This record gives sequence, structure tokens and C-alpha cells, in this order.
Amino acid sequence: MFRDAPALRLDGLTKRYDDGTVALQDFDLEIPSGAFFGLLGPNGAGKTTLISAVCNLIRITSGEIDVFGEPHDSVTARSWIGLAEQDINLDRFLNVRETLVYHGGYFGMRREEAERRAEEMIEAFGLQAKRDTRAPRLSGGQRRRLLLARALMHGPRLVILDEPTAGVDYELRQELWRYIRALHAEGTTILLTTHYLEEAEELCEEIALIRDGHLIARDTAEGLRDHFGADRLADVYVKAMAS
Repeated sequence: MFRDAPALRLDGLTKRYDDGTVALQDFDLEIPSGAFFGLLGPNGAGKTTLISAVCNLIRITSGEIDVFGEPHDSVTARSWIGLAEQDINLDRFLNVRETLVYHGGYFGMRREEAERRAEEMIEAFGLQAKRDTRAPRLSGGQRRRLLLARALMHGPRLVILDEPTAGVDYELRQELWRYIRALHAEGTTILLTTHYLEEAEELCEEIALIRDGHLIARDTAEGLRDHFGADRLADVYVKAMAS
């Protein structure tokens, strides 16, 4: 069923917090299966709320969320999502290998399978020398690699990357770009949020701009430049957020 269904469908999504703040208002969005999709907007635009709602980290006020045609809060849909969060939220008492194995167990992987997959992820992200090192003793770049490895540990169909290269150096950013591209080439759907506009322009097939909880534009980078009469995506962003 998920082959024909969009990877993600938001229908009338609204989130109102207890203090009265409306982070998303009647928000509609559909992301095709296999897409590499960018979500851009300033702090407070509603991006983190959207991601948190999709990943069942918050309760929505109203609306519907489907993941490959399944309700987002179903066990099946949850197993199809991998999230690499912006904040580094690694367990300080677990080493690299344990972090991955425990995550696999959370998603129902057998111990033997989780250990095998953990070794694959450790090798893929160049963490062999740190496999027995606890999170607090990893460098910032190594923690970013581990966050992405953890998100991919259970083989999700939809990978959500929330500022995956925030604070990393140029070389590591390029390295992560290569891995993310390869992941997408294998058919994985990717939803990326980033403040690095060149990152979105380089990686994403389609980009949505969000402001004050509303979708204000959606197109390819080229289409957005044409629509806003701009030469660069950065100029598109400035115009869109000021209008």
C-alpha cells in the first residue's frame, strides 16, 4: 500500500499549545514517496512542531497525519520513521555501540540482528575507533554522526533530518551530504530542515517555505527563484519571509 501512498500527508494539521500559542494552523502538506524534500523557515515558524507531531512527540490539536497511508500514531507508521534531531540527545551512560543496539531493540530488532546492524552503522559513519566510547567523550562531529546512525539503525522508509549539519565543519558536512545522497538513491524518502540555504538547494528536489505556521510557497529551487524573481535561494528566502 505504501508504494502508491505519499510518504507523508498532513491534512488540516493544527497545534495550539497550552499558553495559547498556535504553532501550526490548518497546515496541509503532501510529500511523495522517494522524494528528497526540504522544509525551510525561521525559528518559530513551526518546523519543529511539525516534526514533533509526525514523530508522535507531541499531541496535535486537530488534523490528520498519514505515513505511507498509515495513521502516524500506529506501530507500523512509527517503525517507518527515523528521526535525527537537531538537539544532541544521546544517553550519556551508553557507548556508541550500546546506543545503536538499544535503539534497534526499541524498534523490535532481535539482539543478533541489532548487533550486526550496529556494526554496519559504525563502519558506515567512521566510528570504529569510538565504538566503546560514551557519548560525552565524543567530539561534536562524532555525535552528529551517531545521531544519524541511530536514526537509520532500524531501516526506516522516511528519514527526517532536523538541522543535521548544524555546527559541523565543512569537511564533515560534505561527508554527511554524500551519505544522505546515497541513502536517497536507494529509495529512502528524506525530509530535511536546515538554515543552510545552499544545503537545501544542493540536496533537495523540492522545497517548501513555512512562516508563522503556514505554508507560503513550494516548488523546486529553480521554480522558487523564478517565482520570486531572484537569482539565489537566499534572496528567495528573504523576499518570502518579508512579504
